[in-house]
Amino acid sequence: MHSAHMDLYEQIIAEKRDFIVKAARQERLPQLDIYRALAIMGVLHVHSTSFAAGEQALNSPYFYWLNWINIFFKFGTPSFIFLSSFVLFYNYYGRPVTRSLIGNFYRRRLKYILLPYLLASLGYYALTLYVNGELTQQLLENLSSFMGALLSGSAYAHLYFVFISIQFYLLFPLLLKLLQSSRFWVKWAFPLGLVLQWGFILWNKYELHIVEKGSLSISYLAYYMMGAYIAVRFDEIKPWLTKPWKGLRATYKRLTVLLFTAWLAAAFIHVQLWYEARHFGRWTDSLWYELLWNVHTMLSALVLLYAAFLICRKAPRGLVTVLTRMGELSFAIYLIHPLLLAVYRRFRYSISTDSLTYVLFIYGGLLVALAGSWMIVQFAFRKFPKAWIVFGSVPRSLAPPAKVSSGFTAEAKQAQGGMNEKHGV
Repeated sequence: MHSAHMDLYEQIIAEKRDFIVKAARQERLPQLDIYRALAIMGVLHVHSTSFAAGEQALNSPYFYWLNWINIFFKFGTPSFIFLSSFVLFYNYYGRPVTRSLIGNFYRRRLKYILLPYLLASLGYYALTLYVNGELTQQLLENLSSFMGALLSGSAYAHLYFVFISIQFYLLFPLLLKLLQSSRFWVKWAFPLGLVLQWGFILWNKYELHIVEKGSLSISYLAYYMMGAYIAVRFDEIKPWLTKPWKGLRATYKRLTVLLFTAWLAAAFIHVQLWYEARHFGRWTDSLWYELLWNVHTMLSALVLLYAAFLICRKAPRGLVTVLTRMGELSFAIYLIHPLLLAVYRRFRYSISTDSLTYVLFIYGGLLVALAGSWMIVQFAFRKFPKAWIVFGSVPRSLAPPAKVSSGFTAEAKQAQGGMNEKHGV
């Protein structure tokens, strides 16, 4: 009996040792910065065409193209959500959930996510009041309204993403502990996430009627759980991402063709459904829009993952370098690009929506938002040591050498194996 207890004790110790060794050996994945770059390009395409596709250019001869861009690229934010979960579970799944780990986790999120979110919300809200001539009127009412916007992610249209990310961070330790407790939960994580997400969608449609349901993390639970599942099973999925096409097994090849075919089919049907609704007023049941968005964007998250690894392996080094830097700055670009877009749109003057110049003007907004945001945040990170207060964590490539080495505890360095742990953006 004593021997059996010793064997069990040694088995537990061995499992914990394997846990720690696995965490320590986690490979850094530079491909994820390329993924971030692809996702932020999706966001910029949607935001740059939102006004044109939503109302301004409904009767333009170029409306089909503008609507196509606006709907096809809607994968940006859901892909960031998937990636956020993937990165967290990839880094933390092999680590025991201790008070120290949870404390460090929340300190980083408070410093690099919550603080920039607070400042961005305050800045955008104040700017909106100023533009509307309401900044100095009814101060107490404005303050109360701001607190409501802050606690719902609605201080400006794009900030809902950071708000739902904060909700996920609150749930993450519980989900991590759950998935660590049994392989059963890992196996069923994605199906359960999908069921809970769609259960909420149906409940909301028929009973709750929450208008801003997109600001609730449960609306994206399937993306989180898909990211968690792929992170935990990454060793098994990795060959699909890293091997050249000739070296892939026939099963992987068939699944890849199926993935891209289903993705393109879902994307084009999604685009067409919105074109019929916006241009001709032929609206259908809201569940169809929800379903097609869900399928399109969920498949997009997998396509972007495959594309990021392919680009890293095959693309010219110059392109890889540019995309990597864009990905490193993606969170800061995400925060400030709407400001540049808003300023840019004030220069439209009398450009007719019937002209090709209008289409070029819309694409100009995308370029201004990307290039302008990029230059601002890169300059800020290089010149101002406290830029992280506004823009989040400093990319390793832009941080002073001393900060790269001191910014992580020894425990975090060991567990991350040199990987730059970041938020999804």
